[in-house]
Amino acid sequence: MKLSEATRHFLEHCEIEKNQSQRTLVNYAHYLERFMKFTGDVEINAIDLEMVKKYRLHLNRLAPALSVKTQNYHIIALRAFLKYAAKRDWKTLEPEKIELSKIPQRTVEYLTREELEMLFRAVSTSKITGLRNRAILELLYSTGLRISELVGLNRDQVNLDRGEFQVRGKGQKMRIVFLSERAKMWLTEYMSARNDNLEPLFLNHRRPRTQKGEELDTKGERRRLTAYTIQEMVRTTAYMAGIVKKVTPHTLRHSFATELLINGADIRSVQEMLGHSSITTTQIYTHITNKKLKEVHSKYHR
Repeated sequence: MKLSEATRHFLEHCEIEKNQSQRTLVNYAHYLERFMKFTGDVEINAIDLEMVKKYRLHLNRLAPALSVKTQNYHIIALRAFLKYAAKRDWKTLEPEKIELSKIPQRTVEYLTREELEMLFRAVSTSKITGLRNRAILELLYSTGLRISELVGLNRDQVNLDRGEFQVRGKGQKMRIVFLSERAKMWLTEYMSARNDNLEPLFLNHRRPRTQKGEELDTKGERRRLTAYTIQEMVRTTAYMAGIVKKVTPHTLRHSFATELLINGADIRSVQEMLGHSSITTTQIYTHITNKKLKEVHSKYHR
């Protein structure tokens, strides 16, 4: 079987049987297309370790350079394809024979409690946009939501009375997130200031221009706040607060996890609240454990 045909079957399998996200499908298609561009439309039984080795050298020498992490994404897609081929009993390279490149353990940037308060105080809440921005910051820190998860929220999803709600994360996985009292308060303030019945939880409060012949947007999708707008708001607010670190919505997610671990939460619970599929991903926060060990050493070592 030709690589192009086998790839098509694999992507259809990911879409239908595995019900993977559109983003995953696009990424797999991109990575496998790059592999096929390098190898040509070969028979899949021609794929061997030597071919994969030459492909990895090719990736490593591309200009502009790809990071080791990005190169690994290409190989992960290839291994997923080969795993599917093995299930279909197609004769080709066994995926287990391909190893990923080792990546140095990364550290995460997070905000201290003092820096968080500086960030929150930097938001002027005299206007509805300020109420919205404060609610966004409090919600990000209270729940550890990813930016994509926050952007997709609708008003009817968030139960302010119970202080918890479900969110669909990566891989279409559902998890429960919890609101702090402050997050509930600022969300309530923002909701009370709105005089619309539009679905999105967070709106762009500048009236969008209506294009000629365009259908009326009764649900408010055109006014849903974008990820880019939120990222810029967080960056600008951090600058106004005098925080010298690079601050993004993901920094607040890191701060959420860090605060939990510093206060004694177990890593499995943090994994579940972050929506990580693997405990390995959550272990990037083990620098917190080191801090706790230092405190133990200072207390008990004489």
